[in-house]
Amino acid sequence: MLNFQMKIGLAPMRRDVTPRPGIFNWEIAEERGRKAVEYIEKHFASEQVSFVDLRGINPVDVMYCERDADRVIERFKAENVDAILIINANFGNEEIAARIAGAVGKPVCIWAMKDDTFLPDGSRFTDSQCGIFGVSRQMQRFHIPFSFIETSTVDSEAFAKGFDRFVRVSCMVKNFRGMRIAQVGLRPKPFCSVIFNEGELMEKFGLQIVPVNLAVITDKYNKILAERDAELEEGAKLLASRYEMDDLTPPLLKKVYAFVLLYQWVFEEYRVDAVSAECWTAMQLAVGAMPCTAYSVLADMGYVVSCESDMHAAITMVLLRCASLGKSVPFLGEFTVRHPEDENVELLWHCGPFAYSLKKEGCPCKNVNMRQWFQVKDGKYTIARFDQDNGNYSILAGMCESAEGPYTFGTYLWAKFDDLPAWEKKLIEGPYIHHMAEIEGDYTEEIREFCKYVPALKLDTVEK
Repeated sequence: MLNFQMKIGLAPMRRDVTPRPGIFNWEIAEERGRKAVEYIEKHFASEQVSFVDLRGINPVDVMYCERDADRVIERFKAENVDAILIINANFGNEEIAARIAGAVGKPVCIWAMKDDTFLPDGSRFTDSQCGIFGVSRQMQRFHIPFSFIETSTVDSEAFAKGFDRFVRVSCMVKNFRGMRIAQVGLRPKPFCSVIFNEGELMEKFGLQIVPVNLAVITDKYNKILAERDAELEEGAKLLASRYEMDDLTPPLLKKVYAFVLLYQWVFEEYRVDAVSAECWTAMQLAVGAMPCTAYSVLADMGYVVSCESDMHAAITMVLLRCASLGKSVPFLGEFTVRHPEDENVELLWHCGPFAYSLKKEGCPCKNVNMRQWFQVKDGKYTIARFDQDNGNYSILAGMCESAEGPYTFGTYLWAKFDDLPAWEKKLIEGPYIHHMAEIEGDYTEEIREFCKYVPALKLDTVEK
């Protein structure tokens, strides 16, 4: 399962030179570094974010020499930090900054505290911003990808936004590296557009695809039906309470909910972070039910399941969920039809798998042939897709906003774009298809930053 618990290493540093009046005052730099760490730990710790600091690394808790770097590397590795924030308390030390970043091998962010002391005689004590340029150049020389927060005070909005973005990007990197995705069944025969290259995903990104045979799925599904009736009964009641239903669906609600228990088993048994699943033709032939509504329930439980055997969609949905630190639910709304009146509004639709929590309040909510029908709630949404052509991988990312449009079946969002024809052209010219993942909120900057840490992946955008 995906892990949204983030442990951040805090590494304040100062310049290691002989102190002299003015610019390289040791005591001032050390005090600034300690205070910044104290503020960050007090104001940014949460149920999801914890910290590892440098207390006890040396007498001043601020690193400045190569011996300190060795101790910091040892501590951060032992604590298994997910990312590192390097803090310039004065000019800093680019040598140890790059050494630590390279040795620990996790996302690293550099930040210079705003210089705040100017004496009447012209003395300055820190020059933190000046030093951050040296730190960044050293990172570049060692080919270490890094993020940065603009020079600011620790209590500023600029720092808060920059730090929050870095945590989210680090969560994306943490869960992307070594991600395991179950492939349940084969793609539907006519869906050549969702073909993917398993070998490349492993070689380029370290992703592991875990095949799950439909014979195994059918056997487990039938055992669930036979052995877990009490849970199925409760699940059926839950589903019955949510929808206005057709005549076909109510007698099949236990079979629909059995997919929820089935896929929970898949996640646990195969230790995967996401599932790419065959959802039509094979499933109804094998077990006599459709899983679309079950995918909705699973999504609200925190599981990522892409339909129509779209592996690249599953990867995209994982990245979007991690960008939200697991607090928002992605969905797979494909480009389907244009709005009949507004040339910049598109129907982002699928037959019924969207999370129930995404339903727009007050809109019709039906279940027809085991598929949900409802409109997604209003808001602004990030839209993205991870895909490839000739071994070149990229992720397309942008924004859309909910709009009004005609009522239709399935789960859907009428989405307004700045330039829909440009999006259409981008999808036509490739390497993308019309299956796009969406999530509430703007995570385009997080996606841009994430690509820094994945050398084989390039950011793509729609230009007007």
